[in-house]
Amino acid sequence: MQEESNPIKDYLFEYIEKSKTIPGLIAEKKFDKIIQEITQNCYDQIVSMDTKDEAIGILATGLLHYLLTNSPITSQRKVNHGGIELDIVIPDTKTLEKDSKKALVICIPKSSDIKIINEKTSHLEKIQTEKENIWLVLSENIQTERKSFILDKENNSFSKIIFEIAKFSNVGGSNKFKILRV
Repeated sequence: MQEESNPIKDYLFEYIEKSKTIPGLIAEKKFDKIIQEITQNCYDQIVSMDTKDEAIGILATGLLHYLLTNSPITSQRKVNHGGIELDIVIPDTKTLEKDSKKALVICIPKSSDIKIINEKTSHLEKIQTEKENIWLVLSENIQTERKSFILDKENNSFSKIIFEIAKFSNVGGSNKFKILRV
């Protein structure tokens, strides 16, 4: 399945490709530093390319796909499960079906409208019954019942998401994430 080209993703991956520091940070598993570098150097340009919510959603999706590909964390991205589009599932939909306590669903709503966010999470609750295992990536700090990560130039809790995912995965009984120093 080939994803269509997108100017925001193109810009992000061009920046990563040209970066002199990111390959070393990947090798050292310093995912938070990669997110901080990209946010500091690309955020303003990316936000100017679309509506803020849409641009941040595309940035978050592209960045998470890149980081998860370069980490030891098993994940599935952009899958349709039970008629519901899932942005990211850790580790996979089979685990989600068998034991939802061991599966994490990350939702990137591309909206700061609380009604849209709540609607998306209520759909997700139909397949992920463990409500605390539905996490959100948002463009601004919005009060929600979910664990949320904010991708913003100033308030960037998103930089810790890979370590939080690894911590979640460690609870599931796997210790292969020790290299992330969680």
